[in-house]
Amino acid sequence: MYAVIKTGGKQYRVAAGEKIKVEQIPADVGAQIILNQVMMVGSGEAVTIGTPMIPGAAVTATVVSQGRADKVRIFKMRRRKHYQKRQGHRQNYTEIQIGEIKS
Repeated sequence: MYAVIKTGGKQYRVAAGEKIKVEQIPADVGAQIILNQVMMVGSGEAVTIGTPMIPGAAVTATVVSQGRADKVRIFKMRRRKHYQKRQGHRQNYTEIQIGEIKS
């Protein structure tokens, strides 16, 4: 059984037991969270698609860790104009382990 969930403005295809990194969720490590924005649930040939969400469907997950992704370096330059700009960015993330999918 799998589901397509929406969190942090992005959509993820998840199945029970998977670990995924999503946009930061304010929760403690080890806490159980419920993701109730489920867009699709599939089991073999049977697929349920929401309009846009499935009412009553939910995915339970456990927070494994909080962290920051690798640094992305931004470099801007205008040739012959003596202009250079350097910038870096590290995005916060939450790693979760998918538990049960309720449809």
